[in-house]
This record gives sequence, C-alpha cells and structure tokens, in this order.
Amino acid sequence: MHQEETVRPVPSAAETVETRAIERLLVERHSCRAFLPDAVPRPIVARILEIAQRTATWCNTQAWQVVVTEPAATGRLRSALYERAKANAPSRPDMPWPREYRGIYLQRRRESGFSLYKALGIARDDMAARNFQLLENFRFFGAPHIALVTSDEALSPYGALDCGAYVANFLLAAQSVGVATIAQAALAQHSEFLRQYFQISDDRLVICGIAFGFADKSHAANSFRIGRAPIGEAVTWLER
Repeated sequence: MHQEETVRPVPSAAETVETRAIERLLVERHSCRAFLPDAVPRPIVARILEIAQRTATWCNTQAWQVVVTEPAATGRLRSALYERAKANAPSRPDMPWPREYRGIYLQRRRESGFSLYKALGIARDDMAARNFQLLENFRFFGAPHIALVTSDEALSPYGALDCGAYVANFLLAAQSVGVATIAQAALAQHSEFLRQYFQISDDRLVICGIAFGFADKSHAANSFRIGRAPIGEAVTWLER
C-alpha cells in the first residue's frame, strides 16, 4: 500500500526561488567517480573560480591559492602521481588524517564505500578489485582537470577551515554550470611531492584536490547516491 508523503507547510519567507535553486544544486551534486575526457572551456572554469572566490573567510584572509590544470598538464600529473601511489610511496599529508572513524561516522563512511563497491560489482573479499578502485583516486577518475587547493601554514586550522568552505562553494558553482566534481583528500597524501611538482612554496599546506570535468553518466560508479541525515541528528534546539 502506497503511503502518501507528509507535506509540511513552509513559511513563504523561507521558500524562495533562490532557496529552491540552492537546494536543487545540493541535492543533484554528487562525487563523480568517472569523467569524460572532454575539457571544460576556460571561460566556464573561470566563472566557477569567480563564484567560489566570494567565499566568506576568517578575517577576510581568503587563505586559498589554487593550481588548476588543463588536460595536458593533468595527464602528466596523473602519470606521475599514479606511479607514485602504485609503488606505495610513503603517505605524508600536511594535516593529520582523522585519528579514527567511530560510531555514526564509521557507519556513514562504510555506507559510502559499500555503495560504490556494490555499484561496481566488487565483492567485499576481492582485494585486487578494491585496490584497483582505490588507485583510481590517483588517476583522478579520468577527469581532465584538477584544482589543487593550498593554504598558508601560519593560518593553522582556520586557513584549512576557510579552504573547506571554498571547496564547498567551488563544488556548488561547478554544479550550477553542469560541471561534475569530486573533492579528493587522497591527493594530500603526497603533499611534499605536489609542492615540488608545482613549485609551491614550503610555507603552504596542501589541503586537497578537486577533480572536475563532465560526468560519464553511463558509468556504474556514477549510478548511486548517498543520503544525508535529518537535521534532528545534527542540531540541538534551545528555546530558553
């Protein structure tokens, strides 16, 4: 028996064309794990960057500096980084990885991984296939572009926080112009290598990369979506 979804009335002041547009972009955006090789035209990339540049920051520091690669440069980086990862080069991120994933955070992490493996038909005990898919991070899932985001080390966690906000706005701006994205913390495993490769000064921290391009919508890796917790799991209301 079909159960009708409860429709809650929303105050008109909280429901505008703008709010609906933002919500639609957030709902439609997903982490793309298979890209077409086609380059994104430079004016479109510039427009994404212009929008993301409006990100609010701590004391207006605008902590980020970004390196954006075009397809030929992306290909050279892809080859170098993939071989390095395949050879099990030491992981040396500028910022420590989470100490552990526990409780609900571990559950959500597993849900994401299991959903990907299920979509790709990878069995839980197929370690070779899992390792192959893991290494796809360092091929940027075939993306024609990478945006490498760095922050001034003197700004400490606040610079990284500002860069996180920048990344979120970059993803949303890209979605608004039909460009697919995936934020990649995996690239930060090779921070020292990336600094040398791009001749980035030693006083800058590698925060993450963003692979972007046009999605291969026919690929199984793009066939699933991960839900979000209701606000009741994340918000505490105080009335007095």
